[in-house]
Amino acid sequence: MSDYQKIIPIANQILKKYELCDNCLGRLFSKQLHLSSNKLLGKKLGKNTNCVQKCYICKNLFDNLNHFLKLMLDVSSNYSFSSFSGGAMIKPSIIDRDDYIRSKYKLKGIDSVKTDISKELRKLFSRKTKKTIDFLDPDVTFTINLKDESCQIRSKSIFLSGRYIKTLRGISQKQKSCENCSGKGCRTCHFHGISEFDSIEGIISQFLFKKFGGSTAKFTWIGGEDKSSLVLGTGRPFFVKIKNPLKRNFKLTNLTFDFLKITNLKIVPESPKNPLKFNSSIELKISTEDEIDSKNLKKLKDLQKHPIVIYEKSGKRSEKKIFAVKYKKNSSNTFTLFIIAEGGFPVKRFVNSDDVFPGISQILNTSCICQQFDFLDIQVK
Repeated sequence: MSDYQKIIPIANQILKKYELCDNCLGRLFSKQLHLSSNKLLGKKLGKNTNCVQKCYICKNLFDNLNHFLKLMLDVSSNYSFSSFSGGAMIKPSIIDRDDYIRSKYKLKGIDSVKTDISKELRKLFSRKTKKTIDFLDPDVTFTINLKDESCQIRSKSIFLSGRYIKTLRGISQKQKSCENCSGKGCRTCHFHGISEFDSIEGIISQFLFKKFGGSTAKFTWIGGEDKSSLVLGTGRPFFVKIKNPLKRNFKLTNLTFDFLKITNLKIVPESPKNPLKFNSSIELKISTEDEIDSKNLKKLKDLQKHPIVIYEKSGKRSEKKIFAVKYKKNSSNTFTLFIIAEGGFPVKRFVNSDDVFPGISQILNTSCICQQFDFLDIQVK
């Protein structure tokens, strides 16, 4: 006896008690017969039955899938993507009836009605749009809610890297979070997490939101600077993650604003998981309480010989290296210092010797103040 002949009596038993649509009936046996179309099998098994008024399990949901396909098409109309995945949410009562039939007739190893509806919707959408179904890493993911007839879409984050050059003092690197939601994203800030765009982060974010859409932009900075510092040379590297972007590709070129230049902007696979090591070339303008002794300035050359020890208020101790030192006396109480230091070097604390040893004030044996410091270049190792 063939597998098909074996299932006919079971199918007939079910149909005597319960009206089932072709999809639900076929699904109960298609895996056993290694068939791909539930509907065709259901049609064959139920050919002697009258037209089904209302399927016991799904209540004829399969006849209404085009309505939900339209919801998927509508909600994704502004998104650009090549691959997708998606799943359906259905009423618990449908799942309960499906479980009941499968349990009562001891039908094991078959897809649930929820799995089958999700599968059918993905097939319909793929045929209509020519987009690829991808379960592992889709560009967008649909959640189709058949309970309240809604559809949500979420797109995979994109990551970019670039560098910025800042030529005007008084501009902050980081943007303050929206006061209403503390950066989480709300209606007040259009779900961006920031409500103003007057910092380096804000200006770059605003540009990216215009080009790619998206909700929030999360930055990974390679070091930081004071509001009053300039960033020159090839600029400071950064990475940014854009959540839920509408567009995935855009021709990226160098951008110039009044005081800000963005270079090397490109899409990358992800932001770095661990902090990147880098060196900074820094120019410091320093004033002293006492007159500068030129002989004392020569001691600054020794900074290259030993690591600089840094103590935090938490009690944590760390070391940073200085690789090069140059200085120039400008007046009896001011001088300029050029250093190449390991990334994350605490410049102002180093000058006034605030839990940084050895520090400039300590070496020169006079109180020193860092009037300003600029980054001449940043090199990632």
